[in-house]
Amino acid sequence: MKSKIAVLIPCYNEAKTIEKVVKDYKKALPEADIYVYDNNSTDGTDEIARKAGAIVKYERKQGKGNVIRTMFREIEANCYLMIDGDDTYPAESAREMCDYVLNENVDMVIGDRLSSTYFTENKRAFHNFGNRIVRWSINTIFRSKINDIMTGYRAFSYEFVKSYPVLSKGFEIETEMTIHAIDKNFTLKEIPVQYRDRPEGSVSKLNTYKDGVKVIKTIATLFKEYKPGLFFNIISLLVFIIAAILAVPVFIEYMNTGLVPRFPTLIVAGLLVVISLLLTTTSIILQVIVKKNKQIFEILCNQIVIMKDKND
Repeated sequence: MKSKIAVLIPCYNEAKTIEKVVKDYKKALPEADIYVYDNNSTDGTDEIARKAGAIVKYERKQGKGNVIRTMFREIEANCYLMIDGDDTYPAESAREMCDYVLNENVDMVIGDRLSSTYFTENKRAFHNFGNRIVRWSINTIFRSKINDIMTGYRAFSYEFVKSYPVLSKGFEIETEMTIHAIDKNFTLKEIPVQYRDRPEGSVSKLNTYKDGVKVIKTIATLFKEYKPGLFFNIISLLVFIIAAILAVPVFIEYMNTGLVPRFPTLIVAGLLVVISLLLTTTSIILQVIVKKNKQIFEILCNQIVIMKDKND
């Protein structure tokens, strides 16, 4: 039998803050099961969490995405609240977020830091810049209006958790799940939450540059996979423009003189036109495949709902 609410806390070396986090959420959601998934910590995070009253489990493959994959596979609940173990997210918002999932059929509730205190509390300037870039990119590509793409404070429905294919291994997981939710037409709700910077002595595991590059690569990859029609048509158009730039002077010269002295340029332009046409054809084929996959996904979601009803 599923518990009603499961609080999921992925942790790596959060000994300084995990006790407070567990106790805060036990107080905010006394009926919830608090799960701490330890990801190879070396500072005793697991024992501190266990003494604080959490159910401690382990994921040996390093990376937040790997932890969340295991969490989603193993835990059964009606509502899943995901938080970080660094005490940056307020427990006061937990009840409201869970209520949206349990009572209003919202599939993902996003704890929006960026509309609240994030930019004043967070002392890492490049993190602020990176959040703005990621937000603009995804909202532009996927025609959405999400304020906080990379927040780690979220509540999920059973249907979302059991149908979400986790592909990312690290911190790019939040970007991936946001794009998945937008693309698959899940019901989303954002609520502003207070953000506080890590307490003194607690160190972020997010590498500004290395993980930032991973997030950008994830956006590009998911753009190609979720919207291949637009992705390949943009490339096709760029290739065609280059072909036109090369070919037009040759044709003008031919019209004026009747001669084609630059055959290599004309050949290259012709090849680029062929490549452009192939890219357009590819975009059509892949877009048909994406539509078919969405149909299969909808059938899967229906099966998950039936399974949930049987378990309840």
